[in-house]
Amino acid sequence: MGTANREGKPIYSLTNSELFSLFGTAEAGLSEQEARKRLETYGPNKLSEKKKVSPLKIYFSQFKNILVLILILAAVFIYLVYFFGEKNQSDFIEGNLIVGIILMITTLGFIQEYKAEEAIAALKKLLAFKARVIRGGEEKEVDISLLVPGDLVVLEEGVKIPADTRLIEAIDLHSNESSLTGESIPVKKNPEPLSGPLQTADQVNMVFSSTEITKGRGRGIVVRTGDEMEIGKIAKFVAETKKEETPIQKRLNRLGKIVGLGVVGISAFIFLFIVFISSEYMELTTLERVLHSFVAAVALAVAAIPEGLPAVVTISLAYGTQRMLKRNTLVRKLASTETLGSVDTICTDKTGTLTTGEMAVRKVYFDGKTYEIVSKSRRLTGDFLLAGEKADPRTLTPILKAGLICNNAAARETGRAFGDPTEVALIFSARQGSVKSAGKRLFEVPFSSERKMMSVVIEEEGKRVVYSKGAPEVILSKCTKLVQNGQVVPLRDVAKKKILVENADLSSAALRVLGFAYKETEKVGEETLETDLAFIGLQAMMDPPRKEVRGLIEDCQKSGIRVIMITGDHSATAKAVACEIGISGEILTGAELDKLSRGGLEKKVGKTNIYARVNPEHKFRIVEALQKRGHLVAMTGDGVNDAPALKRSDIGIAMGITGTDVAKEASDMILLDDKFGTIVAAVEEGRGIFDNIRRFVDYLLSCNIGEVLVIFIALLIFKDLPLTAVMILWINVVTDGLPAIALGLDPAEKGILHYSPRKFQGQIISQRIWLEMGAFSISLTVATLGLFYLNLQEGGLFEARAAAFMAIIIFELVRLVNIRSDYQISWAANLWLPAAIVTSVLLQIAIVHIPTLSTLFEVSPIDLFDWLYITIVGLLLFFVLKFVDKLLDLFPTFSPVVAKQRP
Repeated sequence: MGTANREGKPIYSLTNSELFSLFGTAEAGLSEQEARKRLETYGPNKLSEKKKVSPLKIYFSQFKNILVLILILAAVFIYLVYFFGEKNQSDFIEGNLIVGIILMITTLGFIQEYKAEEAIAALKKLLAFKARVIRGGEEKEVDISLLVPGDLVVLEEGVKIPADTRLIEAIDLHSNESSLTGESIPVKKNPEPLSGPLQTADQVNMVFSSTEITKGRGRGIVVRTGDEMEIGKIAKFVAETKKEETPIQKRLNRLGKIVGLGVVGISAFIFLFIVFISSEYMELTTLERVLHSFVAAVALAVAAIPEGLPAVVTISLAYGTQRMLKRNTLVRKLASTETLGSVDTICTDKTGTLTTGEMAVRKVYFDGKTYEIVSKSRRLTGDFLLAGEKADPRTLTPILKAGLICNNAAARETGRAFGDPTEVALIFSARQGSVKSAGKRLFEVPFSSERKMMSVVIEEEGKRVVYSKGAPEVILSKCTKLVQNGQVVPLRDVAKKKILVENADLSSAALRVLGFAYKETEKVGEETLETDLAFIGLQAMMDPPRKEVRGLIEDCQKSGIRVIMITGDHSATAKAVACEIGISGEILTGAELDKLSRGGLEKKVGKTNIYARVNPEHKFRIVEALQKRGHLVAMTGDGVNDAPALKRSDIGIAMGITGTDVAKEASDMILLDDKFGTIVAAVEEGRGIFDNIRRFVDYLLSCNIGEVLVIFIALLIFKDLPLTAVMILWINVVTDGLPAIALGLDPAEKGILHYSPRKFQGQIISQRIWLEMGAFSISLTVATLGLFYLNLQEGGLFEARAAAFMAIIIFELVRLVNIRSDYQISWAANLWLPAAIVTSVLLQIAIVHIPTLSTLFEVSPIDLFDWLYITIVGLLLFFVLKFVDKLLDLFPTFSPVVAKQRP
């Protein structure tokens, strides 16, 4: 019933009699009995609430990480060795350590996501609590949840629309629909039937839930309630939109699969080698060989699994969210912190994001000259410029005073305003020119769409004065005089043509232009009140761009990030704003977009940077087409209409102040200050986080590959383990883990915004890094096993293991210093890193040289020769790694694109 009549005609095309017939209502409205009956049929007028995600579900979702699953598998293996083997206490400690790591990772992730969900306001806050309705011929207030199709509602200024309503009466009725359509200027409503297929923004005889009446009054019939409303359709669209994994989730999952397959492959090989091939263990029974090979395989698995990696990733992302919060960005999902740094396209709504979301007078035409107003401090103050030079605002008192007097809006000293945004803008232009007196109002001739003007009679200095405002051509037609050089002179045709040319120029720049006139009068209310006026001038206004936006868009473009503006405004307004803030490219309207196929749109999005007069489905299609072309897309927005695209995009960014709850619910991040500049700051943080993840993944995997090679080669050559599973776990979690965590706390590299987005879209581990890790792992293996062999010959297994244990820690820290030196980040910028390195070395010395700890790890102290060997070889290793870096630079295939490529 809510969409069309039985003949399939749209609701907006019906006459009043057809509406009354279709919805079974009348001028007296529905009866209470009929309203209750319909409530049972259609249900309450509220959106289906999204089922709240339980804390338990949020917690268990943390286990989707493949590296966490590998850790769980490792813990299971180790417990099996303990319970079915020799009950070695070190195995039990090892298993408990891994379980502790798993609990820490999942708890950190849970805390961040749970807190973010709690910070999002409930969807139901979008709707008002009461609605004025006529039932049984009586006007009454009812809870909006009790509204039903067919109810006759009463609308007036300041009322929030309770349900989608077709107007049957409208007196100077204007509705602010920016939250739904994105159009910043209030829409003048007309109850007359409309024809043809129309977008939501063009259905001027309809008002929609979540929008607000800014001016006038009217009545209408409720035609859609609950989920059938436009806002309900959007909410359903959002719910059905599947959110893809973030880039970092994809990369880590891919890396986790590689590590997992590697662990299984190597462990299986060692198991089978010892059981069936190695002659060293043939004298043992089959059961003993199986048990020995299982222990060796588990040791290798522990060496191969980067146990600290999931924890370090989680801690780094959590720390990143805290840094972003300090820069006014609330992150809802941990993985989203890195994603923003990878985007190469930002699709942004115009109203409230690129613009202030408030109408402001930009230009004033007075006495033959055009002045520009540069607003400051929430429009409370501003500069008046003439030909780029500051002008005395007192010169403009007559035109500013006219705007203040012919006005029904109100504004407080704090900058908060009430009423029609156009009239609010006139109040602030007067305030910026220090014009405050409005005189005593005696009479008003209200604005109407037929007259296109408004007049007010006031008393000032003992005289009665008429002030009029309206469409410039209408005001001019009422004028016979002109204010010029402080005098009232006859209005000549030459002057009239000049005024009309100026009006056309201002209108072509997408400014909304109003003309002003006045005259003194003796009588109030006479028919000739609006005749023989003296023309004062023009005021032209628009929703201005935020001051910082142009520079920020230039920064984005320099860093290879494309900014696309998507708005519900008309194309002329969109193009004018885009030109002012530095967005160029083709423009496409919603009507033109409807004619394009999916393939046609995918071709078109490559050149189109401005989209005008679009609806929610259009925004969704635009984001989808960009993603099809391989772009990583961030979508910013504040309105209900932005929600589907916010959810579909790679990273959805909602406005925290002006944003609707639907937009916040669909987003990954929320800007707490609604500034486009905060997005740029978040991009910087996101890029820094990606670099941090790349650095510590490089470091941890380098260490783990080296450990695997050391154990693997030692088993083949020495038929014994140079490092026990507990030693390896200690290395991976503590002595490697502490510096890795500190790496994750690094600030963003200086000038990181100047890099191409491609730097942050590649794999975490590139071909070059794999080669560097291979070179380090081979060098580490040779150096460590060399020291292990020398000690094995002289002191036995405990001494050899102690030397290898210490050496591998120092050599791995050399790799960390090598990795960190490739980035332009001062060591003083992150003092946690040198502190972590020193702590790791001291802990290692304590284990080797303190008897209680050395007994636990089954090692003995190392001598001076071992220290000299470790120091000299460590220095040589650093220079070998630098030589490898320089060598790889010579080959284009392995050039450091990921580190040095700029747009």
